[in-house]
Amino acid sequence: MTRKPVDTGAPDRLYTVTNGRSSVDDTLDLVTLIVAECQPTTGMQSEHSRILTLCQHPTSVVEISAELELPIMVVRILLGDLLDTGRITARHPPVNPLPDPALLKEVLHGLRNL
Repeated sequence: MTRKPVDTGAPDRLYTVTNGRSSVDDTLDLVTLIVAECQPTTGMQSEHSRILTLCQHPTSVVEISAELELPIMVVRILLGDLLDTGRITARHPPVNPLPDPALLKEVLHGLRNL
């Protein structure tokens, strides 16, 4: 069984969607939650409009990419546009610190004693 290559859309379409930009700020990772701060407006780029509609509730960058059927890099560029204009906010997931090693040792000793 041969696999089909992933279809990322026509390169000229992606170039048009991003206005020729190919670099993006690295602050938005795949699990960053995006929330719309406003409704789409008339004359707005259709992809921006769809993002604002999708993000009425917190939505991850990877979910937006899947829903729009666009590569992550393109979505991150579009999100950067909306972030710069204050139309969305980005919520980074909290980083949970590792548990205290002493506590883990106590748990391990407790389990062994069972």
